Amino acid sequence: MPANPILTDVWVYLAQTPLLWLTATLLAYLFADWLYQRAGRMPLLNPVVVAIALLVGILLLTDTDYQTYFDGAQFVHFLLGPATVALAIPLYSYVGRLRAMLLPLGLALLGGSATGILAAVGVGWLLGLEPMILRSLAPKSITTPIAMGISEQIGGIPSLTAVLVILTGIIGALFANELLLRLRFHDESVRGFAIGLAAHGIGTARALQISTEAGAFAGLAMGLNGAVTAILGPLLLRLLGL
Repeated sequence: MPANPILTDVWVYLAQTPLLWLTATLLAYLFADWLYQRAGRMPLLNPVVVAIALLVGILLLTDTDYQTYFDGAQFVHFLLGPATVALAIPLYSYVGRLRAMLLPLGLALLGGSATGILAAVGVGWLLGLEPMILRSLAPKSITTPIAMGISEQIGGIPSLTAVLVILTGIIGALFANELLLRLRFHDESVRGFAIGLAAHGIGTARALQISTEAGAFAGLAMGLNGAVTAILGPLLLRLLGL
């Protein structure tokens, strides 16, 4: 059946309106969060993951390119900066605990950053991937803007790195907390730091759902891991001959 020309004209008009995609983003997340709460906070229904899936589905169904979507939803992207800085506010409440854990957190940061890089590159090497792909894999555990910058500098493919970063964050948000609990890590600051270290922003959003303490330490790990990986990544790749 041919599409109604009036509805088609309305959709074409709305699709070019920036407010449409901003509204769609907010509504997708609100619905995803409602579903998450109604399902008893089931990890597989993480609201960030569900919202991404909904938006991808909408873009595919309406044949809307990403740039059109981003032009409308970029205000949310702009708010990522202030939101990341705001993570320092809850961390201030745990300054005493942070000082007491400074050494183990520092060691965990270095070990986690190195492990994230070497594990990704090692698995890729075992699968016979090309050096350019391996370099794209290296920064997959840090936040997207930094990861893409590092990927470009070390000869990777920034767009591929961005996809890998998102996949890493989604997997971490879905499974990291439950895995840590099964391994009997019950300290929320430890779990939060581990989640932020391995799964960057999406993982930090998941940690904030656990508690303020977990979210604060996740945000700390996310920020520090970006800086450490920027230095450690190229060094490790050079040692590996990549």
